[in-house]
Amino acid sequence: MRYRLTCLTPLLVGDGRKLSPIDYMVWKDHVNVLDQWRIFRLLAKGPRLEGYLAQLKKAEKLDFASWGGFAQNFAGRRIPFENAAYSQYWNRAAGDSLHIPTFAAGPSGPYLPGAAIKGALRTGMLFASWRAGLLEDTVKRMQGERPPRHPAEAVEEHALGPAGSNRMRFVGTGDSATVATGQFKVHLLRTSTLAARGAGYALGWKQSPRGAVDGNRPDDSTPFFAEMAVPGSTFTGRWDERAFFLQPEIRRAVRWPDGFGRAKIFEAANIYAAGLLALQRQYASWSGLGLLDKSLTELEQHLAAAREKGACVISIGWGGGLPAKSSWLDTTNPEYRQILNAYNLYNRALATNLPFPKTRKIVFLNNRPATLPGWAELAVEETTA
Repeated sequence: MRYRLTCLTPLLVGDGRKLSPIDYMVWKDHVNVLDQWRIFRLLAKGPRLEGYLAQLKKAEKLDFASWGGFAQNFAGRRIPFENAAYSQYWNRAAGDSLHIPTFAAGPSGPYLPGAAIKGALRTGMLFASWRAGLLEDTVKRMQGERPPRHPAEAVEEHALGPAGSNRMRFVGTGDSATVATGQFKVHLLRTSTLAARGAGYALGWKQSPRGAVDGNRPDDSTPFFAEMAVPGSTFTGRWDERAFFLQPEIRRAVRWPDGFGRAKIFEAANIYAAGLLALQRQYASWSGLGLLDKSLTELEQHLAAAREKGACVISIGWGGGLPAKSSWLDTTNPEYRQILNAYNLYNRALATNLPFPKTRKIVFLNNRPATLPGWAELAVEETTA
């Protein structure tokens, strides 16, 4: 069997690497990734190598007036911006905005790591397996002087089973086959936020290192750039199901429920996706982002269609934030907030009494705030030997 994952919104599943602004140059609305070894060999033949190395060491960006010819002649990859307007934003940007996270890639080309798929399915399974009292048990484990590093580890084990009989052992997902580089573009993202206004909320856009600008002035906020697979891109890879675990005597020994199988895992993922989309639609309503709300409506329609054909919709990869990575979606729950309050990372955000979390990374399409990153449809296809 094999899986087929189809991108519904721009998607980035990276391997931790980023393009440094001295590793590429922007020319003709493309990010031109420089082949530095070729450049070093060329410059070593003449007097310009020292000057080039000095700029690599000190400069935030390569000086286009001096080295722009490299973008034309020594680019190993040329990744187009999703919209030509992003070149001007890049020219004004500085600091972390210039470091572009890239899609996972090996010697043969970009691919989708199978672990990302299995992680998303695991989150859905855990969300659908919550039982009354589990959150309260987690709160009790937080009562010591130092909160545990993994407070919900026991909850996961209770919901999915211990390591030897964890229900996610039923499926295996391999890395996808490599795909054409033409499926990728450099997208622009900005971080939205909420501020209190009267009885409701007002939209703002985050600036680095802190602060925000009015929701009507997104161009003044801090931009982020990322190499992402465009909607409609597909990734295929090996899908394994360990039917050994479904033998009646084995299933009883590992305490798996009757009827457990791929359909249960996919339905759990769809239940989680429905809850997450409802949460994101509430955020779109608060922020007044009409295009985002339209995109979420279309995702809900994709979800309904996926359920009918035995597929599922998942949120994976970079940019989804805490809501897309947490198996608990009710952020107003007092026990949940009590757990988060034990960690300094969340104290300030919770103290504002604004919706938590109040920020989202928004993908701009055609230079307009349009959608959330990382949504995809996952289907499994039978293959013949």
